[in-house]
Amino acid sequence: MSVAEFLRQRAVEVTVSGSYSLHRWYDCDGKLRNFACRTKRVSPFRMIVDVPVVGKIGERVTSYFQDFGEFQCTISATLKSGFLMELDMTRARRAWMSEKLTWLEKKQKDDSIEELRRDGRFVPQASHTFLTVADGSTHPCFIIDVSTAGVAISCEYDPPIGTPLAVGACVGRVIRKFDNGFAVRFTEKQERDDLVRLVVRQAVPQPA
Repeated sequence: MSVAEFLRQRAVEVTVSGSYSLHRWYDCDGKLRNFACRTKRVSPFRMIVDVPVVGKIGERVTSYFQDFGEFQCTISATLKSGFLMELDMTRARRAWMSEKLTWLEKKQKDDSIEELRRDGRFVPQASHTFLTVADGSTHPCFIIDVSTAGVAISCEYDPPIGTPLAVGACVGRVIRKFDNGFAVRFTEKQERDDLVRLVVRQAVPQPA
């Protein structure tokens, strides 16, 4: 199915964080790499997700969402920073998924403003930005969540702990690794009102 066709179908605009692995992406130890992702539009049959690494049409994907559980999926269409996944599920699980989506949609409408006002980490509306490392190179990355002290990132580029870098315009250092990404602590604590504007930046073109 195309993205345009899916947009005409009944689905829920809901944001749920998760992780995924593409069946062709391995790390240096030969294990499948996990990346973070976030849903944009979901139905009991398919979903559009924002991702740091876009797969190919027809490629198999294993995804996991705390609110939904694990899915075996197939990519049916791609976008610039995401893809449309066809969900392999039984009829009973599709019925459960439909009820879950209705509940999440209501909960998101009630709690979205309150969540943004809380101190601590939050999920910005913009999912993608760029890392800049010491040699001046830039790497596209996916924002898992952010706070005034740092940001959690999922990225094809996999820097060692201690690596200095900038996320958007915020300079920091990699302090921790986890299954689907890494954490960066900012050199200076940021003002919350300026945070998203500073973290989310477009890539600077590299000289030819």
